Amino acid sequence: MAAAARSAPGTWQTAASRRRSAARRPRQEVKAGGRETELEADTEVVLRRLQEAENDLLISAFWSSALETVSQCLTEQLGQQKPPVRTLLEAFGSLHLDSPLGKSDVAHASSPGETLDPGTCHVKCVCYGIGNFATCITARIQLAFLLLFLDKCQTPRSHCWVYDPLFSPLEIAVLNTLGVTVLSENEEGKRSVCGELTIFYMLHCGTALYNNLLWSNWSVDALSRMVIIGNSFKGLEERLLTRILQKNYPYIAKEYLDL
Repeated sequence: MAAAARSAPGTWQTAASRRRSAARRPRQEVKAGGRETELEADTEVVLRRLQEAENDLLISAFWSSALETVSQCLTEQLGQQKPPVRTLLEAFGSLHLDSPLGKSDVAHASSPGETLDPGTCHVKCVCYGIGNFATCITARIQLAFLLLFLDKCQTPRSHCWVYDPLFSPLEIAVLNTLGVTVLSENEEGKRSVCGELTIFYMLHCGTALYNNLLWSNWSVDALSRMVIIGNSFKGLEERLLTRILQKNYPYIAKEYLDL
């Protein structure tokens, strides 16, 4: 009896284990499909919140003020260069940064995969470190500003490269839906402009990232074809000891001393 009693629980446990294992399989398949559906639903939520952020920016004094500041900086920088950079200034003038962005502009330029008309300036944009915009309202506003700026510059979103090591699968799905190009590898800021006018959108990035970017483009021609929207180099110089700046971030130190 004792032997039979010991064998019976063992047999029951084995059978129950098998039943539970078999029962789990269909639930796993349903869960996988559920995750895909959930991702699509979450993507729609983030896109809706992003659109709300764009709408709020468009009617804010900050948008018009920031756009005016960026436009002035771009015009002054390119206007001070000698030919052949002059052709860039003439091309950039077709972007009409000094005019307000209307609803028709947004509708025309916000379509993913859109191509530029012949003769339009091909401005490239690279965005590093924008943050987790799905959960952080500050990061979401920063992304909204970037998208509006691309629209204002009549730059196709496919001409914008974006990277942040913190991006979640949801945020990558949102960015793919928006039509921007999500980089798969961390460039560490070491991207050359390759002779093309390139705007680097780098809000609150680390000092090393700025230094790497300057190092990768340390020539008169390359520097004249790039614009950085990000931290003030003067502010970096004020916060860091001169010896630390020159030792660890020599290209920022050179750029600041040349200003």
